[in-house]
Amino acid sequence: MNTAQTKSTLDRSTVLSLYRTMQVIRQTEEQLARCHQKGLVLGACHTYVGEEAIATGVCAHLTGEDAVFSTHRGHGHALAKGVKPASLIAELFGRESGVSQGRGGSMHLFAPEIGLMGTSGIVGACVLQACGGGYSARIRGTDQVSVAFFGDGAVNNGAFHEGCNMASIWNLPVLLICENNQFATEVAFEYSSGIPDVGRRAANYGLPGFEVDGNDVLGIYETAREAIERARSGGGATLIECKTYRTRAHAEGMGDYSYRTREDVAEWREKCPIRRLAERVIGEGIVTEEELFAIETEVKTQVLADSKSAEQAAWPEAATAASHVYFEESPNVPAAPEPGTRQINYIAATHEALDYEMQHNPAIFVMGEGIGARGGNFATTTGLYDKYGAERLCDTPICERGFVGLACGAAMTDARPIIDFMFIDFINDAFGEMINQIAKMQYMSAGRLKMPVLLRGCIGIGHSAATHHSGSYHSIYSHIPGLRVVVPSTPYDAKGLFHHALRCQDPVLFLEHRELYGMKAAVPEEPYEIEFGKASVMREGTDITVVGIALMVHKVLQAAEQMEADGVSVEVIDPRTVSPLDTDTILTSVAKTGRLLIVDEAFQPCSVGAEIAARIVDQGFDELDAPIKRLNGAFTPTPYSPTLEAAVVPHVEDIVKEIKQLLRE
Repeated sequence: MNTAQTKSTLDRSTVLSLYRTMQVIRQTEEQLARCHQKGLVLGACHTYVGEEAIATGVCAHLTGEDAVFSTHRGHGHALAKGVKPASLIAELFGRESGVSQGRGGSMHLFAPEIGLMGTSGIVGACVLQACGGGYSARIRGTDQVSVAFFGDGAVNNGAFHEGCNMASIWNLPVLLICENNQFATEVAFEYSSGIPDVGRRAANYGLPGFEVDGNDVLGIYETAREAIERARSGGGATLIECKTYRTRAHAEGMGDYSYRTREDVAEWREKCPIRRLAERVIGEGIVTEEELFAIETEVKTQVLADSKSAEQAAWPEAATAASHVYFEESPNVPAAPEPGTRQINYIAATHEALDYEMQHNPAIFVMGEGIGARGGNFATTTGLYDKYGAERLCDTPICERGFVGLACGAAMTDARPIIDFMFIDFINDAFGEMINQIAKMQYMSAGRLKMPVLLRGCIGIGHSAATHHSGSYHSIYSHIPGLRVVVPSTPYDAKGLFHHALRCQDPVLFLEHRELYGMKAAVPEEPYEIEFGKASVMREGTDITVVGIALMVHKVLQAAEQMEADGVSVEVIDPRTVSPLDTDTILTSVAKTGRLLIVDEAFQPCSVGAEIAARIVDQGFDELDAPIKRLNGAFTPTPYSPTLEAAVVPHVEDIVKEIKQLLRE
């Protein structure tokens, strides 16, 4: 961007505003560096010194409704978006008045009330989340723009590729801002990338791309203005590479000259973006040196006062350490109706719930491979594409990390995404997005962000699907705070739990055993909810309690019928959800029967069965008349051949054998 182009659009108030923002960033960062040396900053401190022009030039065009998704070096983005230095400094001091109430520190800054949707310690995640913010704006019919700020290291990450592709094919109102400071931690970009520039890569995705001087705030200001106007008017995404340099270490306290030279750093300090703006606008007579000096002095004084205030601020109450893991309002769930006599299958039950909720909540959209006009691999969305259109029934590329990360950003910006991932084996590609982002977002934002994401797909062994289409990983995901993990075993439960999942504010992993999809049972026609964490007593008994999960519930019921012929009364419990887990219902049953068997197709070590057993021993040891037993699938990947497949899962005769053995103890 040449001088003539930028000068014509500038006025005095714009210059002063840009200069002030850059000074706020610089003075705050330098104060934080001093505080880090004093031990006041408790953890990492990634400063933005030398890069102030980028956040300033871009954010100058954003409204409070526009969303910014940032990376671990996010102080500058937060300040440019409107976070006050006092709140930022207090956060790095770990104080309650911090922008994330002491939950985030340097790398996790949240102020959704002004559109700062969060900074992340995981490289590349913000690219996907910004795509989600853009998709949310499309669904809700607003002109909001989402911005992702990320470093050069992120462009070597799959999230960058997936995000650029999604932004392009769906024409999303997104700015992708690469702050190329030439080193990702300590690895030079010229070494780690086969292409020396980032902006030109936009052409490979069909996007406009720009490579600009990252220390020229006026050039960035103009390029960003055009990109934001294009995004607001429906012109889609833009990739902007800002070539810059961080003039402090990757993080305060780290060595800096084992991978770059003092001479290089000194040379780039001479290219200081603040000095560069000052020299230009003073030279052109737009402002005076005295005016800029007055701003610098005012900002420095205020930042020092903010730092002292933050140092005196209160620490968070220890009692709040586990607050905001889940949405904390008590649900008001009316009792579910009786099943009635109408018979439909499992897929039809969830389809009814999905159709009803989409009709009544325009913020809901579904993404997945083949879930549009085709209706899904298992007919989970049949007919809905014609009813609700391509934006709300969106076919995706094969990029699980991409569209799961997008779902996170969409949920953060008031949409309610459903991800239909077919098989749980596929969603494992997005494990990081689920665990590091979706599951933690409410907590890191101190409850200010909700995360109403529903991730659905099938689990279980059958149909010779072999090892990449047969997983049952509910035990792994139930270990994660912040996720709800649902494993319905009947069409009735599936419909009620699906309705509840689409009305709650927590992320839900809704796992459907493939062998149950065709099962028919009585299901009411009207909508109803089943609250999470409420187990179902499927059959009452007095001699032994057997807990079954998903398909195993039905095998346990068959075993119970066989045992009844021998005069044995088996109580059968279906937990319905494994996170939260209803321990009370199981305890009540064990107090009556004195014996407990847990049956799960998933393999045994570190399983849900182990957790149930541990809880019952801890809380109901005196009620037990025999050791707790578990029956699980074999500890092996899933084989293909039917004879091998049958050998690795529990069968009815295995359950009967275990019940008889336990009754003898």
